[in-house]
Amino acid sequence: MEPILCWPDPTSPEVVKPLEIAGIEWHSTGDESVASQRTWSGAIIDATNDPDGAFLFARGIRKPDVGLAPVLLLVRGNQIADLASRHELFDDFCVAPFHPIEFEARLIHLLSKEGWHTADQEILLYENLALNIETYQASIEGKPLDLTYMEYELLKFLAMNPGRVFTREALLSRVWGYEYYGGARTVDVHVRRLRAKLGEEHAGLISTVRSVGYRFGTSRWG
Repeated sequence: MEPILCWPDPTSPEVVKPLEIAGIEWHSTGDESVASQRTWSGAIIDATNDPDGAFLFARGIRKPDVGLAPVLLLVRGNQIADLASRHELFDDFCVAPFHPIEFEARLIHLLSKEGWHTADQEILLYENLALNIETYQASIEGKPLDLTYMEYELLKFLAMNPGRVFTREALLSRVWGYEYYGGARTVDVHVRRLRAKLGEEHAGLISTVRSVGYRFGTSRWG
């Protein structure tokens, strides 16, 4: 993976820390000409303190002869209205102050659209869901999910097998382990809690297959 180009220089610690934790190489600059000097995986532009400079830099790296993408723009809540006429300058934005998990999830989701693979960072992505296998953290649309250990393990197992249907007994043995003596109701309870935490809009990620069990995501058979 090529490094991420960050503006301004120096880059804010709030940006640097999640990048380094995720193992993503980065380089900070205040000069738009740097964008054309090598290949970059994308760019992070922090407009929270100097929006005019940020938009000027964004225009520079979006010129046809550079065309750097994707671009993640960092803004404050009171700056969102200023983005209405500038959509061509960025691919996604994140509102500061942001949680490191949200920032990492948004960036990785953006990079994955460009064909970047996250195996080294141990990030599992499915649509707007992101699971950090290494840190046991999860987020949906960049918002952190407060999951118990077993809720996370169940969600991870299902997300690693999209489209497949598992019986409650299979989930008990694969997620809880053969030594677990709890009944099938344990699975139902955890699925219900997961759906509640995913929110109404995303609860359908885990669907019930009548008389069989549960399926995550969409079956390839439609």
